[in-house]
Amino acid sequence: MALDPESQRLIDLMVAANRPAWNTLSPQDARAQYLALRPAAQGPRPAEVKVVDSTIPGPAGELPVRIYRPTSAPADAKLPALVYAHGGGWVFGNLDSHDVLCAQLAIEAGIVVFHIDYRLAPEARFPGAFEDVVAGLKWVGANGESVGIDTSRLAIGGDSAGGNLAAAVSIWARDNGRPKLRLQLLAYPVTDAVARSESYRRYEDGYGLNAVTMEWFFDHYTPDKATRSDWRVSPIRAASLAGLPPALVVTAGYDPLRDEGRAYAFRLHQEGTQADLVEFGGMLHGFLSSPMLLHGARRGTTLCAAALREALVLRDQ
Repeated sequence: MALDPESQRLIDLMVAANRPAWNTLSPQDARAQYLALRPAAQGPRPAEVKVVDSTIPGPAGELPVRIYRPTSAPADAKLPALVYAHGGGWVFGNLDSHDVLCAQLAIEAGIVVFHIDYRLAPEARFPGAFEDVVAGLKWVGANGESVGIDTSRLAIGGDSAGGNLAAAVSIWARDNGRPKLRLQLLAYPVTDAVARSESYRRYEDGYGLNAVTMEWFFDHYTPDKATRSDWRVSPIRAASLAGLPPALVVTAGYDPLRDEGRAYAFRLHQEGTQADLVEFGGMLHGFLSSPMLLHGARRGTTLCAAALREALVLRDQ
């Protein structure tokens, strides 16, 4: 499929801006540059959502979270929930960088979105982020009713590095028997930190995320290369993917991570887990969080919200 014209325009804007490549910056400077770009890409938060910032106990102290609830829901209603982990290569991103995406998913699906601000690398290397998302999911399972969540109707999700965390924590939840998950929403996830697929070579550079930046991310999060085959880093290398919650895997056609997302969906299906793979053929990596720039982002968010609504709301009607 041809590159979407809006994706091409975005590439042209990036070239014209001539900003330093992520891998040439310190993590701190990369974070600042990334966050400076987010307002124009994601736009203002929609008004039809109530947002509460809070903290929960985490492995290394208080863990910031942001809770989104559609204003259309009765104040006393217990709603299903998505526990969400943002993207950013485990190095950048925060509650603000994916604010509009989380708000829109809450509104369109009619659910609570529980967004976790996990610790970033290199200050907190693997397994810091994984342990934080586990802590967030455990907290929701045990305490969700206190913030208006129906703990019998939970999903987990994330994009890019957050998709990696969501996939790995789904395996953890299966192996620990709780909490039960109805869906894993995995948007262009990192699933294999060891092998490099054909899409890495095909889209090595010139399409936003590139292969060099991915290595920079891995070097910050998992500098010990021996850890990269651990299923908590490479969920596709888990001994078994059987018995996991149904999955929606969203991929982008012009993305170095495209093929490992496809491979993960295929292996889930092979091992008896219901898995839908939807590829936005003309899109770039990270497209969901740029609704002001890409119509594909808005279509993709609506697709994800529909899957969440089906799994968490409509199934019980």
